Amino acid sequence: MQALDPQTAYSSSAVLAASSEDNAKASQQISDLAREVASEFSTTTYAPMMVRGLIQLGDFAVLTTIGLISSSFMGGSVLAGIHLPLAFSAAGALLFLLFMLSTDGYAVHEMHSLAPQVGKIIGAWTLVTVLFLLVTYLSGTPIDENRSWLGLWFFAGISSIAAVRAIQAYFIHHWQADGRLERRAVIVGGGQPAADIIQSLENQVNNDIRICGIFDDRDDDRSPAIVAGYPKLGNVDDLVEFSRLCNIDMLIVTIPVTAENRVLQMLHKLWVLPLDIHLSAHMNKMQFRRRSYSYVGNLPTVPVFAKPIANWGSLLKRVFDIVISCVTIVVLSPVLIGTAIAIKRDSEGPVIFKQKRLGFNNEEVLIYKFRSLYHNQSDEKAAKSVTKGDSRVTKVGRFIRKTSIDELPQLFNVLLGTLSLVGPRPHVPHQLTDNRLFEEVADGYMARHKVKPGITGWAQIHGWRGEIDDDNKLKQRVQHDIYYIENWSLALDLYILAVTPLKLFNQDGAY
Repeated sequence: MQALDPQTAYSSSAVLAASSEDNAKASQQISDLAREVASEFSTTTYAPMMVRGLIQLGDFAVLTTIGLISSSFMGGSVLAGIHLPLAFSAAGALLFLLFMLSTDGYAVHEMHSLAPQVGKIIGAWTLVTVLFLLVTYLSGTPIDENRSWLGLWFFAGISSIAAVRAIQAYFIHHWQADGRLERRAVIVGGGQPAADIIQSLENQVNNDIRICGIFDDRDDDRSPAIVAGYPKLGNVDDLVEFSRLCNIDMLIVTIPVTAENRVLQMLHKLWVLPLDIHLSAHMNKMQFRRRSYSYVGNLPTVPVFAKPIANWGSLLKRVFDIVISCVTIVVLSPVLIGTAIAIKRDSEGPVIFKQKRLGFNNEEVLIYKFRSLYHNQSDEKAAKSVTKGDSRVTKVGRFIRKTSIDELPQLFNVLLGTLSLVGPRPHVPHQLTDNRLFEEVADGYMARHKVKPGITGWAQIHGWRGEIDDDNKLKQRVQHDIYYIENWSLALDLYILAVTPLKLFNQDGAY
């Protein structure tokens, strides 16, 4: 799902004008009812698109493997005298996927039962086999050369896919019952417009949208406490806190765009959340370009903000993190061991320093670093930034901080999933500069938490690291972090990792 371009909707740069007062309000306590509802949606969900894609990849792998095994036992997979087991097996698996897609055979909401799928599997695989026989005939290849292979591949393929589907149907049935295959939505704006949208969504066949509640700033007859059977859980400030207590996927704003100021004020508060945000076009005659419309089910919407690094991007980034961090730990193990020994010999205290930082969606995470300060002067809450010539820093600590070696234990945070290799650097909760909270100094600061924090990032390789002794340094960090979030790609992560050793080694600003 793509967000609109800046000419079509509100851009992130415009929303950066959000005031720090909005952030302060967002941290207020929500109602007991909202907290109770949030607890009901705290379980992790699985994106249907991801589940469907993984099932398709599984089918391709199973049928290709069985084709190769069948060829090794029976010979065959011959075309015009050329033995092509891998090409034939992969082509057959790909054709099966295409035939299944043509019959909507990968509709996740229908996969909770095996019986309806068996007919589609047999039909699609039969078409593949018939097509192969036709190709064999037209190429002049004697049918005897491929008969045994095709026969074994046909029966083994159907049996294997059916067995895999039975296992998948079991899990999908339970995931649907547990609400793990639903897309969770919150309605922003109440009254009759919200009721119309709820009715439209609930009347759709095979609807996978789950309404979690309604939030509205109004508190009058236009916004009753109950709308279409759903309670109003609070105002928009409450929604920011609510979304951090549960797993929701999207916000659907029902407020007419003619109420421009009200919509913009809401987006000021909501854009920092790692969610898809849609303006409903259900009851508005909106003048956006047709290509700008998206659909939530059958509900026409205009996407304003898209969740960054979602679905396949999230999976690719996670696999990338695990592979690269494992390799790096092995390669740098002499450095890790040597640093640990040096710290232990240099001063008393533990080798590893643990500290709470703010992670994804503003949640606290525990990160690891090599200890660089004297143990009795450790500053877990970062009440005082480390400055040049700071007496709290040990001899070894001064070197490992300058070279960023002290950050290497965070590779284990990456394996645990609390950090990513690349992302905004995590800060200590309620960190201050000049007796002001970071979010009070830099507009859009909380948007840094829309993605998982990282060991290194776009801001760090551009020199914005180390001590924060003036407002501009923090603002530059935030602006660079937001640029990274809005322009993420695996290639960008590779670039940042490649230049990090060159940019961070012996860089000014790190003490």
